[in-house]
Amino acid sequence: MNSRDHIKLNTNPGGTRIILLLVGWSLTLSSPAAVDWRSYESKAAAWFESTEAIRIANNILSWQSEAGGWPKNVSTIDQPFSGKREDLRGTFDNGATTGELKYLAQAIGASKDERFRVAFKKGLEHILQAQYPSGGWPQFHPPGNQYHRRITFNDDAMVRLMEFLREVAYSEKYRFLSAEDRQRAAQAFDRGLECILKCQVMVNGRPTAWCAQHDEVNYQPRPGRTYELASLSGAESARILRFLMSVEASKPEIRRAVEAGVAWFHSARLTGIRQTVVAGDKRMVSDPSAPPLWARFYEIESNRPIFSGRDGVKKYTLAEIEAERRNGYAWYGSWGDLVFKEYERWRARSQVQNPPEEK
Repeated sequence: MNSRDHIKLNTNPGGTRIILLLVGWSLTLSSPAAVDWRSYESKAAAWFESTEAIRIANNILSWQSEAGGWPKNVSTIDQPFSGKREDLRGTFDNGATTGELKYLAQAIGASKDERFRVAFKKGLEHILQAQYPSGGWPQFHPPGNQYHRRITFNDDAMVRLMEFLREVAYSEKYRFLSAEDRQRAAQAFDRGLECILKCQVMVNGRPTAWCAQHDEVNYQPRPGRTYELASLSGAESARILRFLMSVEASKPEIRRAVEAGVAWFHSARLTGIRQTVVAGDKRMVSDPSAPPLWARFYEIESNRPIFSGRDGVKKYTLAEIEAERRNGYAWYGSWGDLVFKEYERWRARSQVQNPPEEK
């Protein structure tokens, strides 16, 4: 695929030029990022010349690992890092690394501080080097031998990297980079897009959804933590589909993937149940008037919701797993609603005439 096709300017019937939607920041489903990076995206360029903005940028620099990434679930803006740099471990999980790099890009545009440029280049190189030949990314780099080495869609890690690389390749905010670096980002984006399409799970010859982790060599679904079994993920698949709908819609392979994914969300919709909390404990109760829900994980073969505790044993009801995991994880959500809303907008832009049949 040609990267530049992904950001073509379209013209609507009224003649107004619009850019295809770029899906922005996303909410993670487990531990939240320690910094709300979205709050800095809307700040005026002049703000990044301020003493406060430079203070934050200096703090960010102090938290960058030797490899080039940043740690998760810690504020990298409030105070400078005071420990040993060799102890810092960067990751792509929970908004880490891409958040810091986006901030530094804005700081570079305002301050022209060469230290910020060097740190940004190091972080970008870290991301590019972390990409597998198959096109995916692990949770962090180098990934080791545990589940972290898998292509990581979990908590939107790979989608967030893809969105960042698309910005690096085409947004004016990154014009401080060389043409070669921006082209490398575009090529990495293309490889990542191909990887996403290859990871879409086939069931009985039909494409469905995605697992939270996939094999870094053959693209097959793989488990994560003991309670994250190889499965079809309602949460991660929703984010992947919304991302795909931000890419140039005329590509037939993307169109097929989106339509198949939306059809899967119709088939996976759960009705007549509601999640409640009684005395601090999650429970599922019957409620014919409840809005639709989607499970976090579905059995690949049967499309039945599945659950697991820390023992890794598959169960078919939430009540069967221990209280600690039952209440400490997002097992149900309204993820399909976001998919359907975005799909209607995508249909209008791409002039899709025959939406997936609701079941």
